[in-house]
Amino acid sequence: MSERGDRYGAHRVIEPRGVLTQAAWRIDNDMERLYDNEILCEVDVLNIDSASFTQIRRAAGDDPERIAQIILDTVAERGKQHNPVTGSGGMFIGRVLRAGPALEGRVRLAPGDRIASLVSLSLTPLEIDRVRAVHLESDQVEIEGRAVLFESGVWTGLPDDMSDKVALAALDVAGAAAQTARLVKPGDTVLIIGAGGKSGMLCAYEARKRAGVTGRVIGIEHAAPAIARIRELGFCHEVIVSDAVKPVASHQAFLAATGGTPADVTINCVNIEDSEMTAILCTKGTGVVYFFSMATSFTKAALGAEGIGSDVTMLIGNGFARGHAATTLELLRESPRLRAVFEELYG
Repeated sequence: MSERGDRYGAHRVIEPRGVLTQAAWRIDNDMERLYDNEILCEVDVLNIDSASFTQIRRAAGDDPERIAQIILDTVAERGKQHNPVTGSGGMFIGRVLRAGPALEGRVRLAPGDRIASLVSLSLTPLEIDRVRAVHLESDQVEIEGRAVLFESGVWTGLPDDMSDKVALAALDVAGAAAQTARLVKPGDTVLIIGAGGKSGMLCAYEARKRAGVTGRVIGIEHAAPAIARIRELGFCHEVIVSDAVKPVASHQAFLAATGGTPADVTINCVNIEDSEMTAILCTKGTGVVYFFSMATSFTKAALGAEGIGSDVTMLIGNGFARGHAATTLELLRESPRLRAVFEELYG
């Protein structure tokens, strides 16, 4: 063990100096030198966030070996899995190797404990020895490696009533449903863009509960498998087939489905760029748009809303909400249908 590190990890920043690890271009991923308030973990699986994995897949032409090499190159260059194109990362599951002595009595972790990180890989020191497998259908990558969690880092123990990979998939987007629970009120009209994806399904289920019998949940989806999934789940009152990067057509389709009523709350869960204006156009001027997608351009959203004279409140998709891990895993326990889909896709 070395000396005490900064609780937020600033001691690991190589360049540029003076920023925190998420904003840094390169961080120190030397696992031989540990600080006394760090947690060292052996990593088994990376869950690359959806926007990042989609970009990597496109760049690699869906070739698993090329995807693995892109990830290895990124970590070698930056000391972390921080996609330089999307700016996003993901999370990991693994087991604790050691917790620094400065954390004794403050964190309940022991060597061998199985945990999932709840902070982004874009700020987490990571070292990869080998990529064992790339799973195109689930955005997950099996590796042999190590990672460091800082004193301020957030993590959770893995449940014993579902597989690690299912839990990881849900926990990767845990903030989405937890924030949906805060935003949606009884009677609301709610639009979920990307409703058939991982975060979209969780949000649709939570929105249906919160909006109640007087509310309405509408989904927008474009990909055939996702359309089939969300329709079969039945969480949305209606599923609109439209490409969210085409705001005019998507807006028209949404108004046709609602009889001209705009959404009170819109939750954007898509993993590609240029869906900002569909979300804003479909939401009433006093409503809320929650951009959970890491593909969001907040410049496009802000200037686009200004351009159409919309006074909509726009929220950044903070991946953290108090109790979000337990809340999200409980949704899988509540809904056998939702859990079955997650087990099929990620188990």
